[in-house]
Amino acid sequence: MTFPPKTITLKDGRKAIFRSPELSDCPALIDYLLTTATETDFLMSDPRESGRWEGEEGLRREEEIIEDNISSPDKLMICCFVDGELAGNCFISYNTRVKTAHRATVGVGLIKKYWGLGIGTAMFNELIQNAYERGGIMQLELDYLEGNTRALGLYTKMGFKEVAHKPNAVKLADGRLLDEISMVKTL
Repeated sequence: MTFPPKTITLKDGRKAIFRSPELSDCPALIDYLLTTATETDFLMSDPRESGRWEGEEGLRREEEIIEDNISSPDKLMICCFVDGELAGNCFISYNTRVKTAHRATVGVGLIKKYWGLGIGTAMFNELIQNAYERGGIMQLELDYLEGNTRALGLYTKMGFKEVAHKPNAVKLADGRLLDEISMVKTL
């Protein structure tokens, strides 16, 4: 699914462009993945796995992800660019099985220097709008890791409610174990 370019104004007055990723964005997306993996422990990506994004194979893998998102009627990825730099992205993935087609999974990620500018809220608004436009979607779902209070604040603001805990779901490099917490927003 594609997303037509849209310009938003950030809290600091700068403009940001939301649009679908393009194959030419692959190097920026790989840099984004590497950067965000080092900035927080609250993403599933880990700097120890950086090899999977490197070289021709990493580029090819990212190209496949972009092509899959653009060609699929059940997936949407939106990238956010600020001053020409990839600041973050978000996605919605619709369930396609008959019994779960009323549900979709969402996610948002940003490079740290772009936190607090309203990008996450604007991205969620686009994902929610996309779900309404698709029709038949009754709930949006996401998971986050315990301790990620910034994300929890955003998710709560956007109307998500906690529904489950998966204990010790993630083991960090320092050995700490974190619960994975599931949230749902009813549409």
